[in-house]
Amino acid sequence: MFSSSKIKSVDFYRKIPRDLTEASLSGAGLSIIAALAMMFLFGMELNDYLTVSTTTSIVVDNSSDGDFLRIDFNISFPALSCEFASVDVSDVLGTNRLNITKTIRKFSIDPDLRPTGAEFRSGPLPHYIKHGDEVDEETNEGSVALNSASFDKLSHQETHGHHEHESYYGDRDTDTLVKTMEDLVDSIPQEDQKIALEDKSNVTKRPAPLSGGCRIEGYVRVKKVPGNLIISARSGSHSFDASKMNMSHVISHLSFGKTVSPQVLNDVKRLIPYLGRSHDKLNGRSFINHRDLDANVTIEHYLQVVKTEVVTTKSSHDHRIIEEYEYTAHSSLAQSVYIPVAKFHFELSPMQVLVTEDSKSFSHFLTNVCAIIGGVFTVAGILDSIFHNTIRLMKKVEIGKNY
Repeated sequence: MFSSSKIKSVDFYRKIPRDLTEASLSGAGLSIIAALAMMFLFGMELNDYLTVSTTTSIVVDNSSDGDFLRIDFNISFPALSCEFASVDVSDVLGTNRLNITKTIRKFSIDPDLRPTGAEFRSGPLPHYIKHGDEVDEETNEGSVALNSASFDKLSHQETHGHHEHESYYGDRDTDTLVKTMEDLVDSIPQEDQKIALEDKSNVTKRPAPLSGGCRIEGYVRVKKVPGNLIISARSGSHSFDASKMNMSHVISHLSFGKTVSPQVLNDVKRLIPYLGRSHDKLNGRSFINHRDLDANVTIEHYLQVVKTEVVTTKSSHDHRIIEEYEYTAHSSLAQSVYIPVAKFHFELSPMQVLVTEDSKSFSHFLTNVCAIIGGVFTVAGILDSIFHNTIRLMKKVEIGKNY
């Protein structure tokens, strides 16, 4: 069995009898300074422990959202009618999608961007039948099903008078054919000729009417390659005077990628204060062509898009990934020989910014706190010993001089 005396021999903290200790004013002063230093350094260490630190690196884009990118936008055109507004998408791989309507909404506005009615709805689109498509005969107005019984009857009917015509057996020279056609035309009533001419006139394009503006909002999905988002005037039955077209617009919103809620974005800003500043860089900006003498003005925006991925760690089992696309924008007004458009040329960087939160262990915090307390206490003790011995030495020297 170990005796108590042997156990006491391993005591690291030997006690000095209280009657052998001596308190001094210098020691009290150093003790107060040491205590304040400990409190200050402890506060600094606690603040560093609570502060989130991050590591930023550049890596090859390994997006988890696939090969397509979503573009959300809300753009107002004071001088472009919703009837003719067309949203088109193209890219360097040959993709060319015209007049996208499935994910686009249009609202009529006045020149001051105030709404003038409900959502604009375009009329029914003509149905183009391709070879091999199945056709529902009951839904095709103006068409007649051809079969062996109806073909002979329809082939002998006249377009307006429904008269049967005999086969032509005359000469095939130019004069005879012209004379035969003139006689055939003369046999048609003047009223039918007038109707035929009016029908033909409807085929020609007419000038587009003057109307209000349009607010276009929605989204499109594009491939992650350089491409263009183009908004222009398009119509199959109207002609446009390019010199009088004005593609001025106000961008209320333009962003890439998934929509990040403001709450999540504010939460991420505690990691990176500058994050989110270029998420919607063109928001609220106006691009107006005030120079009325300039014709055929196309407004172009060149956008360079970079993805930022933030990985946060709140615990050993909690990993949250936030993906955000930021972009830089350079805009210009340029004259074109074609119909003016509003073009957004986007180019995605093959690299991405990866921001990772650096976690700090509580044990590391405790170790630093212990080091602060022990270090300050030791240093203060050494200084007190040096100061105390110096004073005693000076007193001895003074006593020696007196003798």
